[in-house]
Amino acid sequence: MEQLQQALERFKQQAGGASTTKGPGSANVNRVPPPIVYSRTRVVECSEELLRRRRIVAGFEGGPFVEGYKLLRTQVLHRLRENGWNVLGVTSPNEREGKTLTAVNLAVSMAMETTQTVLLIDADLRRPSVHRMFGLDQAKGLADVLLDEEPLEETLIHPGIGRFVLLPGGRAVPRSGELLTSARMTGLVDDLKHRYESRILVFDLPPVLTSADVLAFGPFLDALLLVTSEGMTRRHDVEESIHRLKGAVPILGTVLNQAGRMNQGHHSSGPRHDEEA
Repeated sequence: MEQLQQALERFKQQAGGASTTKGPGSANVNRVPPPIVYSRTRVVECSEELLRRRRIVAGFEGGPFVEGYKLLRTQVLHRLRENGWNVLGVTSPNEREGKTLTAVNLAVSMAMETTQTVLLIDADLRRPSVHRMFGLDQAKGLADVLLDEEPLEETLIHPGIGRFVLLPGGRAVPRSGELLTSARMTGLVDDLKHRYESRILVFDLPPVLTSADVLAFGPFLDALLLVTSEGMTRRHDVEESIHRLKGAVPILGTVLNQAGRMNQGHHSSGPRHDEEA
């Protein structure tokens, strides 16, 4: 744990001098979007029991996990707004370090605010799993939109949470890197990014060290969060991930998932965010 903390602190110090500028549209970030009426988007009401069982807690009130995600939301939204950004990626060095859980809870937490809507996109196309977080069977999603020209509106799902919409990954795609950089993906991201003024896109991406997908997808992103896990992520993996990502996409910071787990038995605490980039 001490080695991982040292690596995170070194990254924080190295990135601390990064400049920030206000981008276009930043003057409109407080505009409240009109109420949403979901007509074509599939609405699936997920029970509180299911969400809590899957550890999707950001939409509820109270508790250390909820407050942890609220703090992460505040820090991330501040950085996005001051730069005029609205496309965020979430990744990790390796599998099973909590990137998908972090992406889901962060997206849900941001969608609880009335100043923006949030679209979470499962772009981990080799192992799409976001739909399972909401207790959903595998449904058509991003892969089907890109490969089969499935209408986007017929793949979106609103799980009854705030101003939150989900685009599942769809069927698994072995050669996902080529698909994520295809001309159709370029057009889709551009459309999603600009269709609604107050929308934030959150992409759940594959791990950095298991494929080149994140690097290939970097040009589509405004910023990236790197999720690590206490007791699992090695210092070398953090350093290697940051080295690979350097220059490809701005890293907002690192999220230390399950912080405190080693001192609390099998119980895990909420995320801790180390800025900044």
